[in-house]
Amino acid sequence: MPKDFPRSLRVAEQIHRELVVLLRHAVHDPRVKDVLITEVVVSKDLSSAKVYFLPYANNTAGFELQAGLDSCAAYLRKQLAKLLRMRATPGLSFHYDDTAEKSARLEAILSRQKLD
Repeated sequence: MPKDFPRSLRVAEQIHRELVVLLRHAVHDPRVKDVLITEVVVSKDLSSAKVYFLPYANNTAGFELQAGLDSCAAYLRKQLAKLLRMRATPGLSFHYDDTAEKSARLEAILSRQKLD
């Protein structure tokens, strides 16, 4: 019988909350100063977590932000291990969230279809 709110979702929400705080207060890398964490997806076995992000300011380059997040991933995982008190903390992988761009392209295609 499937649960309504599985553990992986609860862990993902907690990781999301803690990452936002850690990125604001504990990480001093200027490349990750303006980052917005949009979603965290944790695997069912809780071994890995995909963290989706967007640049908070439009003037921040996505590749610089990606490099900054990748460089502090081990530190963030170590800090999460202290905060979450889990047996094994998921490994973090950061991915650029392009859903807004995809939806804008889809909307443009649909509006062109309506005009035809």
